[in-house]
Amino acid sequence: MPLSTRVIACLDVDAGRVVKGVNFENLRDVGDPVALSKSYGDQGIDELIFLDISASVEDRTTMLDVVRATADTIFIPLTVGGGVRQLEDVDQLLRAGADKVSLNTAAIKNPLLLAEISQKFGAQVIVLSADIKRSKTTKSGFELTTHGGKVSTGMDALEWIATASKHGIGEVLINSMDHDGTGKGFDIELISTIREITNLPLIASGGAGNIIDFVSAVLAGADAVLAASVFHFNQITISEVKQSLKSANCLVRN
Repeated sequence: MPLSTRVIACLDVDAGRVVKGVNFENLRDVGDPVALSKSYGDQGIDELIFLDISASVEDRTTMLDVVRATADTIFIPLTVGGGVRQLEDVDQLLRAGADKVSLNTAAIKNPLLLAEISQKFGAQVIVLSADIKRSKTTKSGFELTTHGGKVSTGMDALEWIATASKHGIGEVLINSMDHDGTGKGFDIELISTIREITNLPLIASGGAGNIIDFVSAVLAGADAVLAASVFHFNQITISEVKQSLKSANCLVRN
């Protein structure tokens, strides 16, 4: 039986507040992560992803108290990322209520960390977060970035995903730095290109602006669709997204 397409809300948290910008710049305050989490749970969101976007930049770990309070508020899967550097960080997040952890910068610095986490906690716990932008300097035309898209790695994004997959990961969060917060739609070419190289579940992120964007991402190969701005600012409701997916013959959760 095919798996349901998941609809996910992303909470980008900076200094304990949910924020949102365009291309990770000009961040605006959106609200309290705990209150927003409860609201999204009530609206029928399938999962939440909590990203502490300043943790890597500020060289610190994720704020466990906010994670714990968020986890206590919802009854759906919670993924937490930002500042995860070692096994102990993963253990603390899982104990605080996270179901999965998202890794980006630390995994790039030490790919074997993925294998260590996978062996101890299971591959299903790991969400590989890949912040990707277009580049003329890589073979695939897509480059991997870190620190919320602020730092270029020079690494080919597709080669990195292929490498990370060998170490044991559960799914890939595809963050389009070019489309983030623009409302011009998901990067369909990026999604379909990554779909060709892996059978892992793919979460499409960055650029949702209208209902049809979510359908287009799934048709391109995404197993889950993630949005922030359109949900935060009530431009599109979660029920509208699910109804649109149903109309396109996609299996969704009630």
